Amino acid sequence: MQIWVENEVNSDPNQNFISRLWTGSSHDVAEVSIDVPSDQDEAISLIGLVPWILVRCSDWTMIPLENLIACSRGTQTRIAAAIDREIEISGAAFALGGGVDAILIPGDMVDDAINFLGDRWTKEEPIENRQINLTEARILSMESAGVGERVCIDLTRRINEGQGAATGSISGKLCLIHGETISSEYVPNRPFRINAGAIHSYILMADGRTKYMSELETGDEIAILSSSGHIETAVVGRLKIEMRPLLVIRFDMSGEEGQVVVQQAETVRFVSPKGTSVSVTDAKPGDKITVLADDRVRHIGIALDGEMVEK
Repeated sequence: MQIWVENEVNSDPNQNFISRLWTGSSHDVAEVSIDVPSDQDEAISLIGLVPWILVRCSDWTMIPLENLIACSRGTQTRIAAAIDREIEISGAAFALGGGVDAILIPGDMVDDAINFLGDRWTKEEPIENRQINLTEARILSMESAGVGERVCIDLTRRINEGQGAATGSISGKLCLIHGETISSEYVPNRPFRINAGAIHSYILMADGRTKYMSELETGDEIAILSSSGHIETAVVGRLKIEMRPLLVIRFDMSGEEGQVVVQQAETVRFVSPKGTSVSVTDAKPGDKITVLADDRVRHIGIALDGEMVEK
């Protein structure tokens, strides 16, 4: 984490800790003042276009800063926060668990910043260096979840047998739900459709973020995965949201429990670790399914290092 200073520092020992003396402008920094919500949108629009965004908040609040940090992860843009009170150092340094990339402080706060950060600060590993982890899970139980809204996702192209979307109630434990590529005795196949689950569920998007099913729109691009780890993308053509009987399926993954809520219908299938499909109406405790595991937390759908409990 970098320390920027707004005015000259006379204390020689501090010079080794200061990355930049801020003179009011720099060719690689875009400065944005956040006074109203639209200012946050302006700052977000600059992400990916400039090396640094320096944020000044007239009324210090954490949410705009967290949103900017989340949106910048995985991009070439870094976030600096201007602060002028010692109490704000911890908020900026540990926002979303990872913090900003730099703090801009007055010269008389350098000692406070150095003492607070010390040697404990380590940079978060960039998201682009992470690998998707598909793993095997064991079904623990299946029970009724009453009646609720389920979402069928109709894509603008067909997908193949063995492929599906990653959905579930817990963002770090998403099940692969097979596409409707298989005909049954009573229902023809719909190779463009995924009966993806209850409306509250997360779904993995093509850019690695997650969305709630309720947020999906025509034109969104979702991730299409297979048990081998192969990843493709597909565009949402429409959504069919209807009241249907639901099942909650609980599963165990290396001692950690996850769950998914899906329609109680034979056309809803999991993807097995062998790449075959398993209908939820035929599945039973002990069966193995494929799960996308990710131990990071999510903020507005973006994966970040940190801790969170979902049940």
